[in-house]
Amino acid sequence: MTQLRYAVIGTGALGGFYGGMLAKTGKDVHFLFNRDFETVQKNGLIIDSVLGNYQIQHGNFYHETAKMPLCDVVLVCLKTTANHLLKKMLPPLLHKDTCVILIQNGLGMEQALAEDFPSIAIAGGLAFICSSKFAPGHITHMDYGKLTLGSYSGENKTLLKQICDDLISAGVEAELSEDLALSRWKKLVWNVPYNGLCVVMNSSTEQLMHHTQTFSLIRDMMLEVILAAQACGNNISERFAQVMLDSTNVMKPYAPSMKLDFDNHRPLEIKAIYSNPLAAAKQVGIDMPKVHMLEQQLCFCMDSYTSNDVK
Repeated sequence: MTQLRYAVIGTGALGGFYGGMLAKTGKDVHFLFNRDFETVQKNGLIIDSVLGNYQIQHGNFYHETAKMPLCDVVLVCLKTTANHLLKKMLPPLLHKDTCVILIQNGLGMEQALAEDFPSIAIAGGLAFICSSKFAPGHITHMDYGKLTLGSYSGENKTLLKQICDDLISAGVEAELSEDLALSRWKKLVWNVPYNGLCVVMNSSTEQLMHHTQTFSLIRDMMLEVILAAQACGNNISERFAQVMLDSTNVMKPYAPSMKLDFDNHRPLEIKAIYSNPLAAAKQVGIDMPKVHMLEQQLCFCMDSYTSNDVK
């Protein structure tokens, strides 16, 4: 079987880890960097991981996609707030059989990409991982790491199987999903309460779990998401909320990506993680009042620090 050529767009907490794992086991991986480019050119890409620390030196590092080769697989690990850039970034990487995989949180991203690129194969990726960017070109992986891949459009199931095999051979727990929409809603069961509450409560997942009122609020929000998912045709049992609570309870103390974005005055992924699921639920007659309130609080938080930055 021919070796795949990978592009990683957004080499941060996710792209650095998954792309780094592929690269260190000899896969052909090409990394795009923004502000970290000069640092990585000098020091390499550093990954401190519970699976073992390593460094990618003298790798295929780029500052713009126009200088990158055509690739078989494009792993998009940008925050969804930057997806508007894909219309310009992707074309230099695409050949007729390229598969673009959106390893992102939220709902509706594949549909938006298909509107701009109707003829390409598109897939989604769901990462259950505790990972963050410690410093420029330096990724810290603390826990978990499972990646679920699912097809959205195009004839890409055979290719996704090969990608999954590449990840597994690189030491990543990976699996294929037959139902991408179901997988996205299941990830939202975790993302909706923890990402937003860590911001508005200025806390970590551990602090939220060990406080009676916030624990109850987390569970209520999970059940709202599950009810909405069910109404949208996704078979998720209410028992899944307890599965997520139990896995978080044994997780190392962790600040989700939205909390890190807020602390660093970066845009928050409110549309993908909150507004799009709320809109999908409303279309089928389901209200998520506590999730809606959290969305409004996050909008206030983002507007407040944006206003302060302007001042």
